Amino acid sequence: MTSPDMGGALAKAPGRLSQAITRLFMRAATVAAINDVADRFRLVTLQDDSLARVAWTPGQKVQITMGSAFVARSYTPIDWDAQRGRGRILGYAHGDGPGSAWLLGLRVGDGCNLFGPRRSLDVAGLRGPLAVFGDETSIGLGYALAQADQTRSVACYFEVSDEVSTGQAVTALGIGRVRLFARRSDETQIARMEAELPGLAEAGASFVLTGKAGTVQRLRQALKRHQVAANRIAAKAYWAPGKTGLD
Repeated sequence: MTSPDMGGALAKAPGRLSQAITRLFMRAATVAAINDVADRFRLVTLQDDSLARVAWTPGQKVQITMGSAFVARSYTPIDWDAQRGRGRILGYAHGDGPGSAWLLGLRVGDGCNLFGPRRSLDVAGLRGPLAVFGDETSIGLGYALAQADQTRSVACYFEVSDEVSTGQAVTALGIGRVRLFARRSDETQIARMEAELPGLAEAGASFVLTGKAGTVQRLRQALKRHQVAANRIAAKAYWAPGKTGLD
């Protein structure tokens, strides 16, 4: 998961205040490894003693600052090694803002400040097979959920701008059951995703909806029409065009 920048006018706060907040509330980490798994997709390993003995569950997020405590991007770790003090994120550069610049400019040995892990999406109460709907920003979550219980059926359905590069990222991570839906200007890909819902609902699946706010809303409304109980749905909008700080 990658969210839009946070902060707006707060980004102009004095640097001294930003530094104080960073010292008090954030963890320092170093980029231990980078794997360019596909065009605009980077698998980043963060490491520090402050990340050790830190509890994490799939669906939680970390917020990484972009030079100021008031400008950050949110990422869903794909896994977390509490013994070694390591966490991995799959970053997707889907724009030209500070988040994309940070991700594409990262080098091994760079430092960063992060807040979390902390609650973002609660999937603990979902039962049965999981159907994960989202986009490029949801791939890390899909991986984390699939790895959390390898005896559980987890199927992913992602709307994407580039099927080739996204397919390469999915293959590199080793996520088994994934279907990609190419974005169209008329958004017909969402209707195609909606068409998957009835069969999944009849099979007893629970649903995880993330990614673009408009898509999350449409899929949630479709599930309501199919009378899928609320306790079988976990939803979180990660981003929306022109919006900041959704997550």
